[in-house]
Amino acid sequence: MTLVDVSDISASLFIIGVVFLLLIFGLLSLGILRMFQQRFRYGWICFVGAIVSFVVLMIILNKWYL
Repeated sequence: MTLVDVSDISASLFIIGVVFLLLIFGLLSLGILRMFQQRFRYGWICFVGAIVSFVVLMIILNKWYL
């Protein structure tokens, strides 16, 4: 078993990653919950919000951390 060295990751990259992961997966789970509650419009809005959040995360990572 090998350990992963994360000492090269900056604090800002870690914080941005955690915030966006919480946002993306939170919106996905909310969208699934709303779909089960038969509130399809709000569910699709949450799915679109998760996709937009993912795209924004990729733009931020490509612009500042590449």
